[in-house]
Amino acid sequence: MVNMKKLLTALAISSAVMVAPVASNAADAGANSVEEGKKLAYSRAKGNCLACHAAGEGAMAGNIGPTLIAMKLRYPDRQKLFDKLWGTPETRNVPNSMMPAFGAHGILTDEEIDKIVDYLLTL
Repeated sequence: MVNMKKLLTALAISSAVMVAPVASNAADAGANSVEEGKKLAYSRAKGNCLACHAAGEGAMAGNIGPTLIAMKLRYPDRQKLFDKLWGTPETRNVPNSMMPAFGAHGILTDEEIDKIVDYLLTL
């Protein structure tokens, strides 16, 4: 019985040591993705969201598009927000929208759009 307790204790300790860095790395990767998405969204050479939208603490925001707030409530399905940015004909449901099809026109890669979506869902 004593050996079983020692074995279980050693197993629990080694599991905690092995899992902690992985959880930390996953959290770091998520935070990095959000930060990179923010940079892409604010970049005039890439997403340039601020040309048309007010978002976060972005300076000199535009007023052509809707304010980017409560994005998790507006887009509970992450894929729908991704599709809207990518620009499929099915997601272009706003008549006469001036928003470019970022993915379809090769302005942003799928990975860049993913990062911007990660950022937008924090707003």
